[in-house]
Amino acid sequence: MAVRPIFEVYEKPPFFRKTDTEFTFYSGFSMSQKTRCANSLHEAYSAKNPDKRVLEISGASPKELGRALSAFSLMITPESGEPYSVECAFQGSKVFERGGPFSDLIHKTSKEAKTDPRLRDSGKIVGFCLGDMDFPNEPKTFFYNWLYITTLNVHREFHAELSKYDAFTDIMFTPSKSFNCQAEAAAIFVSLYRGGKLEEALQSKECFLDLVYGIQS
Repeated sequence: MAVRPIFEVYEKPPFFRKTDTEFTFYSGFSMSQKTRCANSLHEAYSAKNPDKRVLEISGASPKELGRALSAFSLMITPESGEPYSVECAFQGSKVFERGGPFSDLIHKTSKEAKTDPRLRDSGKIVGFCLGDMDFPNEPKTFFYNWLYITTLNVHREFHAELSKYDAFTDIMFTPSKSFNCQAEAAAIFVSLYRGGKLEEALQSKECFLDLVYGIQS
């Protein structure tokens, strides 16, 4: 057995509600085993929440929408240059005690960007820098959630279908090892979308911080 969080749509800040759910875990590193774990997690959650639609967001999702919304697959299209993934933008924006941001990671594959040894060897993260925008390291999830939701907002082809779901998972996410989770970001997005607050939240990074986290910069 294992426990993983479910991120539910919630109408008030922080615009998600986390529910830890115990499920049968299937060991193995193959994507098919990850998908099996995701299905098991959903079955355990749905047994107690039969009225809620839940979507796995990762490369292991059994649904095409969930795979498309993985940070490895969700693409940022700049005005000039080649598109790059949310994952590459996130990893290439990290500023460390002893280096960074390593902006060359933006042009790598998502897997290459995430596993670059400089991310492990440069000390603690002290902030983020994307283009000419600087972000603090606190709250821990601020930059990632802003980046993911800002990118998703551009992909309007996903909005209607995504908003039909009430809860989200990411079977790749291990809370003891990471702060940031694409399932949490998706729950915040749908909450803001349903509540008509998405435009307000994305007026600026300061507006996002104020509305979602209740912090005025």
